[in-house]
Amino acid sequence: MSVSSNDHSSGRKFLPELAPLEAVLFDIDGTLCDSDPIHYHAFREMFIEIGYNNGIPITEDFYAENISGKHNDYLGKALFPDWSFEKCAKFLDDKEASFRRLAPQQLKAVNGLYKLCKWIEDHGLKCAAVTNAPRLNAELMISILGLSDFFQVIVLGCECERAKPFPDPYLRALKEINASPKHTVVFEDSVSGIEAGVAAGLPVVGVTTRNPEQSLVDAGASLLIKDFEDPKLWTAIEASLKKE
Repeated sequence: MSVSSNDHSSGRKFLPELAPLEAVLFDIDGTLCDSDPIHYHAFREMFIEIGYNNGIPITEDFYAENISGKHNDYLGKALFPDWSFEKCAKFLDDKEASFRRLAPQQLKAVNGLYKLCKWIEDHGLKCAAVTNAPRLNAELMISILGLSDFFQVIVLGCECERAKPFPDPYLRALKEINASPKHTVVFEDSVSGIEAGVAAGLPVVGVTTRNPEQSLVDAGASLLIKDFEDPKLWTAIEASLKKE
């Protein structure tokens, strides 16, 4: 189900309430680009190699519930509770390297992304990328998408005291681009990312790239969109520029 942009029963903030909109914060994986299939493939193949889950390949549902959007430090402890920190880190570093080998051939922008980016530029809005991805991954994805000059700053969860689902990365982004939470919106695709944005006091638009819609609603998304061409999005952001 989608959250209506004029349903205030949940107490959530909605885009028109941000007027005038001054800043936009984006997650990267699954939000700017449909990268989850690449991550899923890399994890699936590496799990098979080490005999994870008794050699039974993980499913996309397992990936969505247990891996998508989560920080690697968390994943190491959750997936391999009996492994040492060093062994977990090596496995996850190898997995990220596998992702970077696959990404240049497979990574694609979410539909309508460049239309939204042009709208943001045309209206002089501040912009930052906020991600739990490692820096090498984040910079590679943004480069492949041709957006290296678009973002004022890239904030990494691993460089904050706490990564998503905690609010720290979004709070840092607000500080670094000197933006008010009262006039800023977040785009996210994962439960942990939405929870982080909401915890930072920001309205979050949930992009339903791969994760179950109800889980994004339950996490606190103010609005759900299929992609950046969704008419619901354009109705809301146009309204968010108008001062009451």
